[in-house]
Amino acid sequence: MAEKFAVSRRTSLPAYSDEPTPPILFLSSEEMGWDGLVARAYHEPMQFEGLIESDPDLPHIPLVLFAGGAMYMERRSVNGPWKGGIIRAEDLMLAPDGSVSSELRWNGLTSEPTQTLHLHLSKDLFARTVEEVADCDPARLTLIGRSGFQDPLLTQIGLALWRELEQPTPAGKLYAQTAAQMLAVHLLQHYTCAPIHIKEISQGLTRQQVQRVTDFIQAHLSQDLTLEALAQQAGFSSYHFARLFRQTMGESPHQFVLRQRVERAQHLLKKTNEPLAHIALESGFANQSHLTRTFKRYLGLTPRGYRQQE
Repeated sequence: MAEKFAVSRRTSLPAYSDEPTPPILFLSSEEMGWDGLVARAYHEPMQFEGLIESDPDLPHIPLVLFAGGAMYMERRSVNGPWKGGIIRAEDLMLAPDGSVSSELRWNGLTSEPTQTLHLHLSKDLFARTVEEVADCDPARLTLIGRSGFQDPLLTQIGLALWRELEQPTPAGKLYAQTAAQMLAVHLLQHYTCAPIHIKEISQGLTRQQVQRVTDFIQAHLSQDLTLEALAQQAGFSSYHFARLFRQTMGESPHQFVLRQRVERAQHLLKKTNEPLAHIALESGFANQSHLTRTFKRYLGLTPRGYRQQE
């Protein structure tokens, strides 16, 4: 989609209060242990004006997803002309280059508040992904910044991560790692200055590879399982493994792991008298309430109810 922003015909936005309310953080992944990706959700003020400091050594690629009410946003390099446009729900902003300071201001256009999800994709993860899936040097790649655009896949990934922040799942860390890989490859394919060829692998996983992966999952089900560790069992990069696993098994790695954890809990509930808290930990859940919430979503009843029924 072409750039939406254009030089504003207005000299300024409506007057701001002397001390505009800053954005308020209400969800964050920083205590969830996600690898290569940080997600933060904010309640945005109806009006805002401020300076975005330059930081060419920024360790991540920032991507922002908007939700809720529309706003009129303007931006300019310091002392340059204002450029602005309307930002609506599911619009995105990609700002990979932090080398230039800029001023930013906005004004809400409706009574509905705006929320934003800020995704910070590790530049190290992006560089590793480029080396794994493309025949090019990541140091020579330039990502193109865009504002006020829409991309269904980026939005889908962002909303799924937002749901994970709101209601964490036992395999959420594994999903976040998969999402980070998907983000990196999608940005590589669609938001670089030159077309990039992705090395795809057409065949699925062999029976032996599937067996090694499933054996590893069963042996480490009570522990944190990473996408990289699973991919190593099959001998593929994380990106290619996630694609091939879904192609072969009909579900993603994190969906498979989550189902295995529920089935492990079912087995322990049926065959042992262990306390629910102990079963939760043995099955890879963070705690008993985590087990109860997931168990009920999958089977329609609580672990205690399932045990009594059996």
